[in-house]
Amino acid sequence: MLAMIQSAALIGIDALPVTVEIDVTNGLPSFTTVGLPDGSVRESKDRVKSAIRNSGYPFPNRKITINLAPADLKKEGSAFDLPIAIGLLVAADLVAPQAIEQLCAVGELSLDGSLRAVPGVLSIAMAAKAAGQKLVIPLANADEAALVDEVPIIAVQTLPELVEILTGLQEPPPITAPPDNQADDNYPVDFADIRGQDHVKRALEIAASGMHNVLMHGPPGSGKTMLARALPSILGDWTLAERLETSRIYSVCGLKNGCPLIPQRPFRAPHHTISNAGLIGGGTTPRPGEVSLAHNGVLFLDEVPEFSRHVLEVLRQPLEDGMVTIARAHGSISFPSRFMLVAAMNPCPCGYLGDERNQCRCTDQQIQRYQSRLSGPLLDRIDIRLEVAALDYRQLRARGSAETSQAVRQRVNETRRIQQRRFSGQGIHCNGQMDARAIERFCAIDQESSRLLERSMTRLRLTARSCHRILKIARTIADMEVSDRIGFPHLAEAIGYRHLHES
Repeated sequence: MLAMIQSAALIGIDALPVTVEIDVTNGLPSFTTVGLPDGSVRESKDRVKSAIRNSGYPFPNRKITINLAPADLKKEGSAFDLPIAIGLLVAADLVAPQAIEQLCAVGELSLDGSLRAVPGVLSIAMAAKAAGQKLVIPLANADEAALVDEVPIIAVQTLPELVEILTGLQEPPPITAPPDNQADDNYPVDFADIRGQDHVKRALEIAASGMHNVLMHGPPGSGKTMLARALPSILGDWTLAERLETSRIYSVCGLKNGCPLIPQRPFRAPHHTISNAGLIGGGTTPRPGEVSLAHNGVLFLDEVPEFSRHVLEVLRQPLEDGMVTIARAHGSISFPSRFMLVAAMNPCPCGYLGDERNQCRCTDQQIQRYQSRLSGPLLDRIDIRLEVAALDYRQLRARGSAETSQAVRQRVNETRRIQQRRFSGQGIHCNGQMDARAIERFCAIDQESSRLLERSMTRLRLTARSCHRILKIARTIADMEVSDRIGFPHLAEAIGYRHLHES
């Protein structure tokens, strides 16, 4: 007997439809899976066999062939356990074929017949909605799937429970959308914890308001890492579309940790020993890397010159395009990667170049070699460059009324709302994502400001890309002051943030 049921395979962060065909015929008992299955898919035969028997159902002792179509699409993971088991129950006349029409089933089976959660259900639910299918999933994935509106969901804990639903003996349990879990102010570092560095805080507020890339340059102990770790506490509230985009990536990677939607913008801080594939994504079957896990959030590279030069250079495409494309012999996969890059570095290998309290021990050649690890094209893609000076004792112990992250975040939210209204329906959310056409439209300057920018391009030897990034920063500063036009002071401040390492 032949039975067919729909399922889905994850390719990148997208779910593609897969038809699971189960053929049970007379012959020597065997269980064969075809259609480019990987090891975990081939092992499903043992899980399915034990799950069916331990659930109290007979397992057909016949020749069983499982085909996962299309046959040229590689299938991975344990999510095909459930559709294979349902197909075998249909072949054994325990479930009517009509009961599985327009079903899309995914789930991993335990040996006792219970169901375990699988990654990527958010993307699978979106694909099921597009195909007009009813989704059958483990109960542990129900909150995640319920985020997609208008998708009928059957969420169960065990295989016998699903059989009773499919045979009409039991109604499927109601599934409701999970409560919104966006509000989470439990940040490890608050701006009020940071002493001094008022000019750096101002620059980070600008960066957070427009999602601009930042490079902090200063001696050890000046607070670069602490400032970077405080940055998520002032990032603006994100839209539902942004949260869904990022949550899909974390769902595919199995990093949701029980949260249907990611509650805070991501903050990723990989170690400098990371590989190309770890940072950008890749592998035999490409998986998202750190730049994609930081989508709509912050990617922090501490001691950035210690990263491999080749690893740093692969950042150029995602910084420019907001997308990573990984090519393999069987095709290309793209991952979204619009993130805010925050990098920190010392001025020299010993860290004390220009420090009045410590003497630098590095030679000119060592300093040149250290600073040249950041190439010109990569530096050109960093909007704001900051000198972070070391604090003296009085500054460190000062008991001032430092502004809290909550107060700064309120201003950032107001600025981001201005940008969201400006870019409504254009596929971008903030000034840092503007392309050349958007810059031409929204970053007009007067004649006096134009002369200032011309002089700066000549004196600082700025590239066209640097000019565009200055205009984007100036647009953000103007938005912070609720100004419709970019004024001379806005542009002058934006140019000041490009001076480091330009000359």
